[in-house]
Amino acid sequence: MLAALMLAAFTFNTAENLPVGLLELISAGLHVSVPAVGLLVTGYGVTVAVASVPLAHLVRAVPRRHVLSGVLAALVVSSLVAASASAYGLLLGARLSTALAQALFWAVMAPVAVGLFAAEVRGRVLGALSVAGSLALVLGVPAGTWLGRHSGWQVPMAVPAGLGLVSLATIAVLLPTARPEEEQAAYATAPDARRFAIVLAAGTLSACGAFAGFTYIVKFLGDVSGFAPSTVGVLLVVFGVACLVGVGITGALLDRFPYAALAAAVGTQAVGLLGLYAFGAHPVAAVVFLVLMGGALGPVFMAAQNAMLLCAPGRTDLALAANSGAYNAGIAAGAALGGLTLPFVGARGTFLAGGLGTVGACAVLGAGWAWQARSARAVA
Repeated sequence: MLAALMLAAFTFNTAENLPVGLLELISAGLHVSVPAVGLLVTGYGVTVAVASVPLAHLVRAVPRRHVLSGVLAALVVSSLVAASASAYGLLLGARLSTALAQALFWAVMAPVAVGLFAAEVRGRVLGALSVAGSLALVLGVPAGTWLGRHSGWQVPMAVPAGLGLVSLATIAVLLPTARPEEEQAAYATAPDARRFAIVLAAGTLSACGAFAGFTYIVKFLGDVSGFAPSTVGVLLVVFGVACLVGVGITGALLDRFPYAALAAAVGTQAVGLLGLYAFGAHPVAAVVFLVLMGGALGPVFMAAQNAMLLCAPGRTDLALAANSGAYNAGIAAGAALGGLTLPFVGARGTFLAGGLGTVGACAVLGAGWAWQARSARAVA
């Protein structure tokens, strides 16, 4: 069952990011501009941000087997529609349908997955799911890009339908049917509304900071670091591998150090972003700090998700939906911040803006935990 959920996570993340590698092919095939194709990614993220909490609330009483089967069925259908689209409007509609399914998937998937295992290994379960999701950037999108260049953009857009069908069949048959509130991970182990707010704010600021710079990483590596276009492509693969390694390492530590793992990931991201700003003109240093940034990007979201399972003041599915929505809102805000900054300070300045935003996330975590320590001493 965990394998089916991991496959679903990989498939959704691949479907989300496929247009990044197919921008020019889709633009030429549908006779629209590249920025218009870029909206297939931006609109996707905004839809997830806006729809996560309302959809999770709407299906809060529906058994999770039915919810997961429904979102995977929607993924299959919308992927087939996207692959057969001959007009931009139809492709955009299919993409937004997939985004709605993904918004609900991430809200309900984690409680279902960790509820299948003992509480003391739940961090490792989230780590496995995050590794599967991260593989989308390392394997799924590059493979889809290669396939699109050799067979047309429609073929890779259809692949998620086949993968989603495998997950759908497994989950629909094997996942037990139970009332959502009766599942083992339906409620947090140590509910704390203040800590929930701290984690939510820090995750949002971190996402904003990361994507203020990462949105323009190709331009940065070319203009500032001086890498050739072919080398930039290799470095993006290195970035993805670093993300995958970071997720694997952090996942092994989540059960023992859940909040420290989040702080370490956010701090590492800040060092990576600010290091690229300060030393990115030196190629060796640029690679080092790029790896640090990549090694932190995936773990931040994973550690925040794990924290929600510990401190959510109500149902964990609603808390996870709020975290996913806030994170995607942070991504959209970060991309907008980078876009506003770029004309004035160049690609290098976007990493300063992103680094300062991530430092703000560190400050939120530090202030929140200092308050927690004072409260604990006062009670004692």
